[in-house]
Amino acid sequence: MASGVGRAPSRYNNYAEERVRATAPNGSGSFKSERGEPRSSADAAMHSESQYPGMSHKRTASGNPRPVNRSTSTEERRYEERRVTERTFEAHVDRILKRNTSPEKQHRRSGTGERRDDDVRRQKSVELRPKDSASDGSQGMCDTRAVQLILATKEKAIHNILTASLAAPWNPEATLLPHTSAPLASRISIPPTASTVPQAPQPKPLADLTLEVQEAAIVEDLLFVFMGYEGQYIRFAKGYDSAEERDRLTGPIFKVLPGLDPSLADLTRSMLKMATYYSALEAFVDVQSRAEFGAVNHALCASIRKFLQDYLIMIAQLETQFLSNDSFTVHVLNIHTISTSQMMHQLYLLAHELLKKNGILDDESDEEDDEIENPDEIIERLREGGDLVPGSMTSKKICKGGVVLGLVTRRLERMSGDPAARALLTSLLRDASRPYMVMLNEWLHHGSIKDPHSEFVIKEQKSIKRERLEQDYTDEYWERRYTIRDSDVPPQLEGVKEKVLLAGKYLNVVRECGGVDVSKVVTAVPTTFDDPRFLENVNNAYAHANESLMQLLLTAHALPARLQSLKHYFFLDPSDYFSYFLELGSSELRKPIKSVNTSKLQSLLDLVLRQPGSIVSLDPFKEDVKVEMNDVTLIKSLQRVVNITGIEQGEALQPVANQPTENDRNAVGFSSLQLDYSVPFPVSLVISRKTVWRYQALFRYLLSLRYLESQLSTTWQTQTRGISWAHKGPNRALEIWKRRAWTLRARMLVFVQQLLYFCTAEVIEPNWTKFMSRLSTKDGDQQKPSGRPTRTVDELMQDHVDFLDTCLKECMLTNSKLLRIHSKLMQTCTIFAHYTNWLTRELEKSDPDLSGTKKPTTMTGDQWRRFQATKAAAAQRGASSQQDSSSATDAEARVNNLSEIIRKWESNFSRHLQILLDALNHYAATETVVLLSLCARLSTANQGTEFAGRGQEEDV
Repeated sequence: MASGVGRAPSRYNNYAEERVRATAPNGSGSFKSERGEPRSSADAAMHSESQYPGMSHKRTASGNPRPVNRSTSTEERRYEERRVTERTFEAHVDRILKRNTSPEKQHRRSGTGERRDDDVRRQKSVELRPKDSASDGSQGMCDTRAVQLILATKEKAIHNILTASLAAPWNPEATLLPHTSAPLASRISIPPTASTVPQAPQPKPLADLTLEVQEAAIVEDLLFVFMGYEGQYIRFAKGYDSAEERDRLTGPIFKVLPGLDPSLADLTRSMLKMATYYSALEAFVDVQSRAEFGAVNHALCASIRKFLQDYLIMIAQLETQFLSNDSFTVHVLNIHTISTSQMMHQLYLLAHELLKKNGILDDESDEEDDEIENPDEIIERLREGGDLVPGSMTSKKICKGGVVLGLVTRRLERMSGDPAARALLTSLLRDASRPYMVMLNEWLHHGSIKDPHSEFVIKEQKSIKRERLEQDYTDEYWERRYTIRDSDVPPQLEGVKEKVLLAGKYLNVVRECGGVDVSKVVTAVPTTFDDPRFLENVNNAYAHANESLMQLLLTAHALPARLQSLKHYFFLDPSDYFSYFLELGSSELRKPIKSVNTSKLQSLLDLVLRQPGSIVSLDPFKEDVKVEMNDVTLIKSLQRVVNITGIEQGEALQPVANQPTENDRNAVGFSSLQLDYSVPFPVSLVISRKTVWRYQALFRYLLSLRYLESQLSTTWQTQTRGISWAHKGPNRALEIWKRRAWTLRARMLVFVQQLLYFCTAEVIEPNWTKFMSRLSTKDGDQQKPSGRPTRTVDELMQDHVDFLDTCLKECMLTNSKLLRIHSKLMQTCTIFAHYTNWLTRELEKSDPDLSGTKKPTTMTGDQWRRFQATKAAAAQRGASSQQDSSSATDAEARVNNLSEIIRKWESNFSRHLQILLDALNHYAATETVVLLSLCARLSTANQGTEFAGRGQEEDV
């Protein structure tokens, strides 16, 4: 199609008169002499018919017959250039004369062109005349010469202007623009608008043309305007700046010059909208094809570019019809463009919605609202490489990926009643979703993300690596390494986004363990969202990934054996090896925590674990067990966790300063000992650091009960085998006191043993059995008919955490009130066990038979010798007082003091035990019913006391 540059000023002269001018340039400096006389209409018609035979009824793009001789066209173009230059020269002359001459002279010089030429020649002769001011003294002669000198100077200036205009005519050039991040964007400079052309040739006014000529001129102009160019009578509206990107994206508004017949004006204005749509879409494709807008926008622009290519083909076909068919009118052109205009309108609306979503075409009110932003969003944008420049495109979140697909999908839903719009938007969605489906299939079938523009539904935090699993107490790797971009999920994936996330995460783990062949190309997968196999592909990939990772955990990495190993070490099942370990390391564990040699304890543990005959000696994972010390007591650490998660309604939160800190100051190895367990990847996903912490809490709790049981058992041995306790003296009050001490020790031992039995046999073991049954996939109930396990890896991980949380809750380690009561009871029992030796010494001082030097009648000679040896050894260690000081003390006062001490212990233990029983009854009825069994067991330890059945309401 012919370009609009350098076209003749009139394209409709086949319907009017021919103005083909023949130029005859000569060497004269006057432009008047170079101007050729126009031919008459008849001569022009005869010349046209003789030069183009048989073409008088055809129309070309310019309205004239296509010239056969190139020289004739060249002469016409030269004539037009001379005519423009002459008009420019005459305008310069008029402006200069108006500015520098008087009104009388201006009026005198406003004659015909011939007089103006005579004046110019007279001015030149005056300029060449010699100046002799001395010979002429009259005032009139001076005035004449002054006027002549001024006129000569002006004539010279006009000549210079004319020479400059001939030397440097207006000659616009097209240049190449610099490269942008859009490879297919137009790099040709934008042509100047008609309003910027100096002294542009103006066409004949529309009002002077007949209706038939107007229609031909308007049709020809419309064919150019449809491609974004200005025509003779259709120009850009005032205010449109083609150099501004925002104006180009909005689209130019075209204005028809006045004088057009109303019957043509309405149809013309209705068709001009399609030209606006085309120009705006061209700019939209150039902008949205930049690299930062992502692959989905690129695919969408490529699809729109195909529609624009078809649009240009249609314009070329319409031009052919216009040139070859005399009956081609504006009405016919409108009929041919109606459907295309509707298509372009849909594309235009979609493009504007995307641009507004990107913030490129937001109005000022929206920009003002966006000035105050969330600080977290600002930090996130800076991390992604954005800036803080207000109003810039990079300061807003770019609409890409799933957001674009969602926008097209929602628009398709709204326009579903329009068949043409539905077909158009369906095609756009199909093309735009192809790169997204490539990323989705790569994630679903290989577990990897190839998302250079950060537009996929899954976001990868590459800074979180699996090496951090050993220090990760929050499951950060599994929970935050791969996350869903909730704001970028396309509607097609909204219902299956969790499956998409898990399928890729599972395959990613298997791939890192070498279980997936990344080089294998998956075939027969859907490539667009409208493929009927789309959801089936997601579900199958999810099932395959889950099955692969589950088999990897259960078989290759022996997850059940790992869990069984954890039960051996952390739940003391069996505990024979650990009793042996505590016995070997008792000398080290009795030391303060800062003096404990952890390396020595680790060596002792390794020795015990390798002892032949024990069950744990056959454990293949015993190398993963490590000994470590925790300087924070169990009760305090659990209270911190409970206080963080919340307190019960109406209960006041106690500050940390009110928590018991005696164990912190007097912490020894027994109270600070804990085990650690290291597992390799990917088992560390199931046995994570937060699950290991739960194992450690349960282990320390069971260890504290076992250690207290051993202390009370040692007390029982002392009170049973010791001669001081076995001797039956004459003092009845002292014998009653010994029976009370034996009873209190027995009650404490029952309390600890029943609590230990409840935690192991009624809490941990049943929950463990239930958890392992859910883990097993060999059961018929646990498998689908296809053989695939119904359990997923995430459900397995959740079951593991739920099992540990249930154990902690039923062992009363997640309730702040029960923790405080339990802490008081444990402290009472521990203090009683620690003071056994002191009670023995006080007993010896209070019994006159034991404090004397003569053998009692109730004691054999062998018993008396052993008692004296024990007493001498105690005296040598400095554990007992001097004999003279003890003999000075009244025995009755000692017995009364011991009775008061044992009464306080009995009261303290019984009162707190009754508070615990009341709390257990309450929580068994409201939260954990299994606590009712513990309440029944512990009630036997409080029978026969003054607190039995009181229903204490006080708190500790």
